[in-house]
Amino acid sequence: MKTKTLRKDKVNIITLGCSKNMVDSEVLSGQLLANQIEVVHENRKSDHNIVVVNTCGFIDKAKEESINTILDQVELKRRGKLDKVYVTGCLSERYRNNLEAEIPEVDAFFGTMELPLILKKFEADYKSELIGERLLATPQHYAYMKISEGCNRTCSFCAIPLMRGNHTSRTIEDLVREAESLVRRGVKEVMLIAQELTYYGLDIYKKRMLPDLLNRLADVQGLEWIRLHYAYPSKFPLEILDVMRQRENICNYLDMPLQHAANNMLKAMKRQITREEMEDLTAAIRERVPGICLRTTLIAGFPGETLDDVEELKGFLERQRFDRVGIFSYSHEEGTSAYGLEDNIPQEEKERRAQDVMETQQEISLEKNQEKLGKVFKVLIDKKEAGRYMGRTEFDSIEVDNEVIISGSPKLKIGEFCNVRITKAYDYDIEGEVV
Repeated sequence: MKTKTLRKDKVNIITLGCSKNMVDSEVLSGQLLANQIEVVHENRKSDHNIVVVNTCGFIDKAKEESINTILDQVELKRRGKLDKVYVTGCLSERYRNNLEAEIPEVDAFFGTMELPLILKKFEADYKSELIGERLLATPQHYAYMKISEGCNRTCSFCAIPLMRGNHTSRTIEDLVREAESLVRRGVKEVMLIAQELTYYGLDIYKKRMLPDLLNRLADVQGLEWIRLHYAYPSKFPLEILDVMRQRENICNYLDMPLQHAANNMLKAMKRQITREEMEDLTAAIRERVPGICLRTTLIAGFPGETLDDVEELKGFLERQRFDRVGIFSYSHEEGTSAYGLEDNIPQEEKERRAQDVMETQQEISLEKNQEKLGKVFKVLIDKKEAGRYMGRTEFDSIEVDNEVIISGSPKLKIGEFCNVRITKAYDYDIEGEVV
């Protein structure tokens, strides 16, 4: 087996899981590059000799994907195609001892907060002056921006606090500097991410500071879209919406995972809110920001869920008419308080229920898209595929929401905005022409 190459090290980072992991990989890339170490993300040329796998440990399917990816890289190392394989991220944080015993071919495992230790393996220094600087793995016109780490919530199904620790906010000054740096590099849109956006600032400023942060970010010249992801509904600070309404470059978009609508399920999930309170909240949000796009995420098959609970959830969707909905089938996670409950619904039935709920939402999504016919929207061009440009309105986040398909258009520039009149509507996409 080859043990040492004569060529200069080249590091490939493979990122699995959520956008928060993506940001971690970008930060690692920026640190390596600053130490004169060549680094790429998801390299397809296979001309690298070191791999860092940034894993996800959120639910069963994500864990399986992470383990399979690690095994694939270990096999490449065994065949002499790689010199080193390192593993970091949530799965490594949560199951490090087990992974070290079961996959000893990995050269080192690291937790979610051990960036300096990873750099030591490369004889590289952690450069604190690079805080906020990173090598983007996204197209240059948009970027994720993590405003805090960890979570203080105690949702019974969620293992994220076990992997990411307690909530820790970044300072407003750091985030503004990062946004300014991103804009200088061509970024037009930032997506604010955290385990819990609305908790921002409570740890370092002793009060909720997301409205203040939004105002400061909205002042950054050249930042055209600011998008909010992952807001917790309980004790939701409505003043966020006043800033959203007042500032033109804050998208009228809110991603607020609700998880369920049956009160017995919400109580078992420890969500600290009732269905009635959620209904009041969505009404208040829509009143303060008319036309806002509301996205939510749900869970099907939580222990004890009945078919009546599923029907209640579907009825809730029909009444609330969310613009965007995603749904997961419940994953029984060690270390969570729900792990003490009997996981009494077969996986096939969990998936059937999830599909049943999504069929309800599919009709709502089609109707909402049909309402856009004939209207003109500002669209950010993301890419070109099969001769057609693909973009998004302010009501759509990347990868998870609708795309705007632009056909028969003149030459457009990726990362620029144009006005598009909608001519066709589908379940989850819309089509239009440049005006």
